[in-house]
Amino acid sequence: MAAYLVGHITVKDDGLWQEYVAGVQESLAPFDARIIFRGQLAEVLAGQHEHDLAVVIEFPDQSTLDTWFGSKKYQSLIPVRDKAADVVILTYNS
Repeated sequence: MAAYLVGHITVKDDGLWQEYVAGVQESLAPFDARIIFRGQLAEVLAGQHEHDLAVVIEFPDQSTLDTWFGSKKYQSLIPVRDKAADVVILTYNS
């Protein structure tokens, strides 16, 4: 069953954010993951939402997603991520 990481993002530092995104791209390769969607919020149609960017990444399964998230490479990017943006990360299974 595929698993999806969904990130809601508000960038604080564009340069650091680009560094983080490049690192994430590199970190995904060994996990057979692919970016399904990356985009800018167009409109909130119902409720409240504080972030203006989103990303959806597909993994083969939840175990692979969890292994990637805990990987040394991704964990090394977290300090950059936290300086670069306010981020909410969620996972979903299909």
